[in-house]
Amino acid sequence: MIAILKKDAPEQAITHLRSWIEGKGLTTHLSRGENEIIVGLVGDTTKIDPFLLESMDIVERVQRVSEPFKKANRKFHPADSVIDCGHGVLIGGGHFQVIAGPCSVEGDNLIRIARRAKAAGATMLRGGAYKPRTSPYAYQGMGEAGLDLLREAADELDMPIVTEIMDPRDLPRFLDRGIEVLQIGARNAQNFPLLKEVGKTRTPVLLKRGMSGTVDELLMAAEYIMSEGNPNVILCERGIRTYETRTRNTFDLNAIPTLHYLSHLPVVADPSHATGYTRYVGPMALAATAAGADGLEIEVHDDPSRAWSDGAQALTPDMFDETMEKIRQIRAVVCPDEA
Repeated sequence: MIAILKKDAPEQAITHLRSWIEGKGLTTHLSRGENEIIVGLVGDTTKIDPFLLESMDIVERVQRVSEPFKKANRKFHPADSVIDCGHGVLIGGGHFQVIAGPCSVEGDNLIRIARRAKAAGATMLRGGAYKPRTSPYAYQGMGEAGLDLLREAADELDMPIVTEIMDPRDLPRFLDRGIEVLQIGARNAQNFPLLKEVGKTRTPVLLKRGMSGTVDELLMAAEYIMSEGNPNVILCERGIRTYETRTRNTFDLNAIPTLHYLSHLPVVADPSHATGYTRYVGPMALAATAAGADGLEIEVHDDPSRAWSDGAQALTPDMFDETMEKIRQIRAVVCPDEA
């Protein structure tokens, strides 16, 4: 349930209203837009008489919210959320960012890749220090040493880091190194203990859609994080598993405008994992940009044929240069005031 307040509602009255609602055992979420103030009611709303609520002087109208996700719901928060990822990098609400780097951190080549990526226009550095792999015999990542390499490269280039966390027990290692954005991968999209643990921080979380997850399941995963107190969630469409076998996954472009309609959270697209093949990454990056994505996550490697993981879907730095130029052209058309 949400209560839309009159735009001239006095602060003292708003505070009193929230105290009254919370006294009934619910929690409240306040959102201030340009034209209205919204109080979201979270909990057992049967304890609240909507007619009594609507009769209050400062209340314009009361509306029930049928979706189970509340904090991620645009009805609770009509304005787009803007997430501060550090180093002056904002995403959402017209702020478009590109996250680039290798699938996994391998060593000294990270800084070379990062320099080329930033020169081409990337604003955030990605790289896996801990790698969830289908096979237990595949490369699992460098661990803490990989986090240290990411920190060194990001500090030199003044870029936020985006890197995956798999285990709640590793969270202190990420926080101690000041990792700016914690990535929750597709395999952990419903790892509820992990979602709750990152939700107890204020660190931005890039939450990927599960391999067979629905849009609502992605939003409910975001709700797990936000319900613990962390509002800084970035949603990521990275393709879903279907019966099609010609690409690694099926890139659900529908999800981008759908998520924007349902939620105020920023939406990033990952054309690398969505397609699985270098030749398709560029076209799908452009398609996602045209569909209104707030950002892209693209894998870049200086020698994909020798990459320790997912080389088949990585762009070379030269390819990334060309793709970034086309992205800028698309942005200039679909978002001329923001490009």
